[in-house]
Amino acid sequence: MGPKPVEERSDHDLFRTELVNLIDQRHELARLADLIDWPAFAQQWGAQFESTTGRPALPTRLMAALLHLKHVYALSDEDVVERWVENPY
Repeated sequence: MGPKPVEERSDHDLFRTELVNLIDQRHELARLADLIDWPAFAQQWGAQFESTTGRPALPTRLMAALLHLKHVYALSDEDVVERWVENPY
């Protein structure tokens, strides 16, 4: 089972700031994310991240980004998740 489709929200919650407005777009990881053709990546590699049992898979973009961070910073699975939760980049 693939990831759930991302819902586009037209209404903006007064008390929720979008992540794109919080991060510095000049940060190396934000610039890298802009360079990647995510739809093509999801089409080519999405099947690798599908779930066959249990809950639906996480988005391909998220999984690829976490694998990239794990590799670049030589992190364990636990460390990359901890870093992802604490750091918006």
